[in-house]
Amino acid sequence: MNSTFASQTTVPSGSIAAAAFTTEQQQYLQGFFAGVAQRGAVPFVGHTASGQITSDPVSGLANRAGAIADLEEETYFGTPLSDLCKEERWKHEEHALDVWDKLVAHANEDKAPAPDDLFRFKFHGLFYVAPAQDSFMLRLRVPGGILWAHQLRGLAQMTADWGSGRVDLTTRSNLQIRELQPKDIIRVLNKIRDLGMSSRGSGADNIRNITASPITGIDPTELFDVAPLAEAMSNYILNHRNMYDLPRKFNIAFDNGGAISVVADTNDIGFIAVRVRDGQSVPAGIYFRVLLCGITGHKQFASDCGILLRSDQTVAVAAAMVRVFCENGDRTDRKKARLKYLIDHWGIERFLAETEKHLVFPLIRVPSAACEPRNPIDRAAHIGVHPQAQPDLHYIGVSVPVGQLPVAQMLALAEAAERYGTGEIRLTVWQNLILPGIATANLEAAKQAILDASLHFDAGTVLSGTVACTGNKGCRYAASDTKAHAVALANHIDSHFKIEQPINLHVTGCSHSCAQHYIGDLGFMGVKVGGEEGYQVVIGGGSDQDQGIARELISAIRFADLPPVMDRLFDAYTDQRNPGESFLHFARRHTLAELKAFCAPQEN
Repeated sequence: MNSTFASQTTVPSGSIAAAAFTTEQQQYLQGFFAGVAQRGAVPFVGHTASGQITSDPVSGLANRAGAIADLEEETYFGTPLSDLCKEERWKHEEHALDVWDKLVAHANEDKAPAPDDLFRFKFHGLFYVAPAQDSFMLRLRVPGGILWAHQLRGLAQMTADWGSGRVDLTTRSNLQIRELQPKDIIRVLNKIRDLGMSSRGSGADNIRNITASPITGIDPTELFDVAPLAEAMSNYILNHRNMYDLPRKFNIAFDNGGAISVVADTNDIGFIAVRVRDGQSVPAGIYFRVLLCGITGHKQFASDCGILLRSDQTVAVAAAMVRVFCENGDRTDRKKARLKYLIDHWGIERFLAETEKHLVFPLIRVPSAACEPRNPIDRAAHIGVHPQAQPDLHYIGVSVPVGQLPVAQMLALAEAAERYGTGEIRLTVWQNLILPGIATANLEAAKQAILDASLHFDAGTVLSGTVACTGNKGCRYAASDTKAHAVALANHIDSHFKIEQPINLHVTGCSHSCAQHYIGDLGFMGVKVGGEEGYQVVIGGGSDQDQGIARELISAIRFADLPPVMDRLFDAYTDQRNPGESFLHFARRHTLAELKAFCAPQEN
């Protein structure tokens, strides 16, 4: 044994011998303590809450210089990695905005993505929709639903060259292109960029297309032009990487307080322009109220959270609220990850308090009673010819049945928009579009151009208010062919009955309720009935001034059996309605038992 080491040990050899150890044990212990003396104490490095570093092992902190097992489990937005759902683990392993090389590789190899990359590709607007279609669907971003003729032409060329030969208008004033092959996805993304557009963040756990009142800026009854707010919100999202860290999808809408609804109360955040009267706690003028937690697939509308904002504060507040959601939303259970569940857990006041921590200005609480009631919504204003706020100008609302717009019609509308209008095209949440800025002298020519494209601006009362999700022709979740069934049913009702008031049919393929069937005058959700395509039928839903969740009229019925049932229901409506009574008010003033009786076959 080295005498130097032996003389330095704190345990003398004599004391070891006194413990009646064998010679072999004494030698082992002397060697052990000599090793400890040589190495000294185990190094300790701890991180304090303030970010400082300590070497004090009695601090109670984890030793960052110790073995991996000594450290606390790594977290992702405060959630231990072992508790994350699989989608959150995928995000932690590789940020979805960093997969450009994978996109290029998949295009070069013309192959479909693995499940984790299938999820990440949605951050770029690319949805691989097999088995419904062995191809990608591209979803765009169209802030406020405003696009230009040259963009519509470019999209027409894209879908003609690489896609299905049409675009689909969506219920978020947006566009989708289907049947894109993997080999073309880089060409598609580059073409989108060349058109001055983007698809980034249009799918998966992101803030979806920012919607706005479709005739904002030209609406004679509006309180505030919200198009710049929608564009600013979209720009903020595109410019900030942390806006892509949400635990679940998120919807934001801006309502101008005018004639056409943007169904703001179905969004996670809805900003609604209001007028404050004199004599209130804030100066009279135009402000925005904030609605939170709309999620109609879960039968919940957004509700007023009690704050009042200036227009210049809206985007900042939305950004702060999104950050609070990112930091605190549930990342363990996809079914409980929407904003609604965070606020259910916390309550509105705590959520607003956390939001204020991200802002340099306070949130002003003002009761809704201090604001004038919202202007009435015209349920027919999205179809037909209407005057604008600007003298001698008009807009034409064009019916696009269930949002399907082929290339030839896209090109014809782009030409009409440039020749007779401003070159602008507005999309609506009702899956139709608007051509604004048409002078009185050009109205007849513009109307003829629309008719020449086999489109209409005076479509049937029911067809013009019908929306439908993709259905089982393009979505693996859908139980039925929603678009074909919706058009067939709407045309059937229009051809058999004289309907004087607008009626909305909302036809969705599954419980995800992309077509928001719970807010339709009549809502239909796809189900299988004895192996055949069918629907659950709900009645009496509405939004905004007609807000209400529809009631179940029929639990399940084959589509083939549906037309005669609707005939009996509309026979009752047309025979028994009060003068000027809408179908919605008729449905709501009758009990479910009475409505079911109207639908039942009559005994001879």
